[in-house]
Amino acid sequence: MLPELLLPLEKQSMGLTLYSDDAYVLLLRLAVNITVLTLLIRYLYYPKTKRKDYLFTYYLIGTITFFLCFGLKKLDIDTGMGLGLFAIFGIIRYRTDAIEIKEMTYLFLIIGISVVNSLASNQISIMEMAIINLAVILLTYGLENLWLVKHETRKTVIYERIDLIVPERYDEMKTDLEARTGININRLEIGKIDFLNDTAQVRIYYYADDQEFSDYSAQ
Repeated sequence: MLPELLLPLEKQSMGLTLYSDDAYVLLLRLAVNITVLTLLIRYLYYPKTKRKDYLFTYYLIGTITFFLCFGLKKLDIDTGMGLGLFAIFGIIRYRTDAIEIKEMTYLFLIIGISVVNSLASNQISIMEMAIINLAVILLTYGLENLWLVKHETRKTVIYERIDLIVPERYDEMKTDLEARTGININRLEIGKIDFLNDTAQVRIYYYADDQEFSDYSAQ
């Protein structure tokens, strides 16, 4: 009986491991991953978009991706790992609404970083993992704040003053739309014209970053 009591704790669990030194590795990598996700989501993405709904999505998808990949790696099943990664990226388009390209890019970024942080092994040093994470953060920061030109977004509105859609009255139509919408419009395009109802589709282009106006549901 005494020798059995002296067995390691992980050998006394009826086939289930109660404790492993990998738990410390998991906590360390999880801390690194959460830190990097916070820098990307809270301090780079959110100040630009103010979209709280995506904060919820990004944090949870990044975290569950991390745990999923870490668990698959522990099983050391290469085929299972590949199928798991395909499934992760496949659920993005499964029965979901279409999202803007920028949000989709951040989503892939969050998933990719979580995969890297979860799969790092003895063959990848802490320094190499730190370089990968830091490079992603710096590149994202540079693209968001330093290098990219202003992002021009657009909306389509139904305009009833059909008398103003002629080229000669372009400036008058632009002034009227700016007064109604409160948007500093850069340019206009005339789309479908409905003479039966005296309406026309007008596409307005503007810089959302320069004014307190969201580009949500832009068309």
